[in-house]
Amino acid sequence: AIRRAERIVLPGVGAFADCMAGLTARAGLRAALDEAVIDRAVPFLGICVGMQLMATRGLEHGRHAGLDWIAGEVAPLRPDDPALKIPHMGWNDLTIDAPGHPVLAGIETGMHAYFVHSYGVVCADPAHRLAEVEYGGPLTAVIGRDNMIGTQFHPEKSQATGLRLIANFLRWRP
Repeated sequence: AIRRAERIVLPGVGAFADCMAGLTARAGLRAALDEAVIDRAVPFLGICVGMQLMATRGLEHGRHAGLDWIAGEVAPLRPDDPALKIPHMGWNDLTIDAPGHPVLAGIETGMHAYFVHSYGVVCADPAHRLAEVEYGGPLTAVIGRDNMIGTQFHPEKSQATGLRLIANFLRWRP
């Protein structure tokens, strides 16, 4: 199914290591993903932990290899304000760092999205961070390069912002 897909969406719920183990437990799944996304440039959307898996490694409950499609690591959130709770849960206003990206068309700084997470992606190359939010310091909200994009927030729970992102992804021709 992945080899025939015109688009791939990888949602994620739970811990980084568990999600990655689920991918690698299915014979041929990782190879099919790499072939589709890296070799054939099929448009890819990672959501929440699905986005985190795009990174080189995750540090949740140990050190675990990711897909390594976007260099960086998934580290615990450590807000500067001790009154801010972890997990980061709720609505936050986006700051768009790459306003020209087609999947972010019509999504502007100040629009809000819904988050639920305790870990976040720290990109090795700041150009791969397409949007952020403020939560006791900047947190990565959207990453991407080439035919890949990932959201830390849940588009399916983010009302107009999420619907716009999904519609843009469905039209995207990287």
